[in-house]
Amino acid sequence: MCIALVVAAVGSIGAPLITSVATTFHVSLGSAQWTLTVALLSGAVATPVLGRLGAGPHRRATILVTLAVVVAGSALTVLPLPFAWLLAGRAAQGVGLGLTALMMGVARDHLPEERGAAVIALISVVSIMGVGVGYPLAALLAELGGVRAAYGLGLVVTAAALLTAWRSIPEAPEGRSARVDVAGAAVLAAALFLVLFLAGERSLWSRHLAVAAGLAVVAGVLLCVWAVVELRSTTPLVDVRAVRHPAVAGANLATFVGGVGMYLLLTLITRYAQTPQGAGYGFGLTTFVAGLVLIPFSVLGFVAGKLTPRVRKRIADPLLLAGSAVVVGGGFALFAAARSDLAELFVAMGVLGFGVGGFSAAMPGVILAVTPKSETSSAMSFNFVVRSVGYSLGSAIGGLTLAAGTGPGRLVPDDSAYTTAALAGIGAMAITALTSLALARRRPSRTNP
Repeated sequence: MCIALVVAAVGSIGAPLITSVATTFHVSLGSAQWTLTVALLSGAVATPVLGRLGAGPHRRATILVTLAVVVAGSALTVLPLPFAWLLAGRAAQGVGLGLTALMMGVARDHLPEERGAAVIALISVVSIMGVGVGYPLAALLAELGGVRAAYGLGLVVTAAALLTAWRSIPEAPEGRSARVDVAGAAVLAAALFLVLFLAGERSLWSRHLAVAAGLAVVAGVLLCVWAVVELRSTTPLVDVRAVRHPAVAGANLATFVGGVGMYLLLTLITRYAQTPQGAGYGFGLTTFVAGLVLIPFSVLGFVAGKLTPRVRKRIADPLLLAGSAVVVGGGFALFAAARSDLAELFVAMGVLGFGVGGFSAAMPGVILAVTPKSETSSAMSFNFVVRSVGYSLGSAIGGLTLAAGTGPGRLVPDDSAYTTAALAGIGAMAITALTSLALARRRPSRTNP
C-alpha cells in the first residue's frame, strides 16, 4: 500500500511544477511540459514490461531494482544539473508507475482470497488518490524552497518505499517463468510515444491538423502491428488473447472512456480555480491553494475504496462500475450548473473523487475474475496503460475544448467553454456506464478474484 501511494505521489509531482521548471531552467512551457509527459511515457512502456517480469520468479528483484531506478531518478531531479538531466530523472521516476500492478500480484499470491481482493481494490484506489497528497505538497515546497525542494519530496518518499519493499516484499511462488518480448516492447513504446506526444502537443492540432491526424494514423497502425507481434510471440508482453476476453475487453474499454472523462473533470476544475478573477469568472488561486481543492477528491476517493469491498458482496463489480460512472457524471453536471462559489468546486471535486474511488476499486474484480493468478500483474498492467492513455487524452481534450472557446486576443477561454467541456464529459461517462451495464448482462453472477 505504501508503494502504491508513493507511486501516485511521485506521478503527481510533475503537474504543479511545470511553470516553476520553465522559470528555473529558462525553457519554454512546452519544453517544461515534457517533465510530465516523459514520466507518463516511460511509465506506460515500463508497466507491461514490469507486469511480465512480475509474473515470473524474479518479482521481488524486479520490484527492488525498479525502486532503485526511481530513487536514482529522484536524485537527478534534485541535483543542480542541466534541464536534460531533469528529464532523464523524470523518465526514471516514471518507470515506477508500473509498480502498482506488481503490488496487486503480490497481494493476490500471498493473501487469502477475500482479504486479497480488498487489498487489490485499495491499491487501485491509492494509486490514483495519492494525487491529492503529491499535488499540494509539491506546490507548497516549490513556493517555499524552489523546484529542487519540491522534487526532493520525490526523493524522500521513494527512498522510504525502497526500504519498505526491501523489508516486506516476499518472493514469488515457485514454478513460474517469464520472458520479456523485446520486439513487442519496442513497437509499443513507439506507439505510446506518438499517442502521448499528440495528447501533450495541443497546439499541433490547432495549427497543423493534417500532421497531427497523420501521426494519429501512424500510432494506430503501430498499435495494430504490436497486437500482431504479440499474437505471434510465444512469450508475449501482454496476452492479447486474454485481453480479447469479453469481460477484459469491456473493462478496458470502460477504463479508457472513463479515464478520459475523469481526468477531463479534474483538469477543468483545477484550471477554473486558477483562472484570474479579471476574466469574469474563476478564483485566481495559487498553485498550492488550487492543490487543496484536490483534498475532497482524495478523501472521498479513499472512503469509496474502503466501502467498495463490502458493497461487492451484494452488488456485482460491473454494476459498481456503472454506478461509479454515473456518480462522476453527476460531478460533471454539478460543475456545469454551479461553479460561481469555491465551495461548489469542492463539492464537485468530492463527487468526482467518490466516483473515481468506486470505479478504481471495482475494476480489478472485473478483470481478475477471468484471469489466472500467474497473469495478475500482466493483466492489470495493460489496464493501467489503457488508463494512462485515457487520462492523457482527457487532459488533451480539456485543453483543446478550452482553446477552441478562447476568443481572438483573449488569454483565457469564455466561461461557456467550461460548460461545453463538462457536457462532453457527461457523454463520456454515459458511454462508460452503458459499457459497464453490458458487462453486467454478460455476467449474471459475480466471481471474486
